[in-house]
Amino acid sequence: MSDILTNTSRPNTDATLTVRIIKSLKFRTEKSLVIHHLDLTSTRVGDLKQIAKHSIATQQGWKPYQNLVLDTLKLYTKAHGSKTSNLIINLDHDDWILDDDTKLLQDVGFEHETEVSFFSRLEYDSFRSNPEV
Repeated sequence: MSDILTNTSRPNTDATLTVRIIKSLKFRTEKSLVIHHLDLTSTRVGDLKQIAKHSIATQQGWKPYQNLVLDTLKLYTKAHGSKTSNLIINLDHDDWILDDDTKLLQDVGFEHETEVSFFSRLEYDSFRSNPEV
């Protein structure tokens, strides 16, 4: 049996990320977009947003998500890390919101098998002030 954790089994130049595209926080509507072979050492936060938006616009099955205002990324969890009790988004750790589009993913803590949420900041702020579902 190997003692290598999956998040360290691949180099940061060939990572797989899951982007949780959130349609509605109130109704817990989201769809996961898996991105393979991403170089975390050269991809910036803004680049990841554009990759996700391009995938939503061009891949099949994303029509209900194409008119969303998606402007904010927030770390959800890392491989082998603890997960939040909220099934749609991590409401803790506002410091995990990625506000600087110029930062490299590796520098903001991304590694292989990281999950990140992509959502509307306006909806997030409204939901956070009254988190009822």
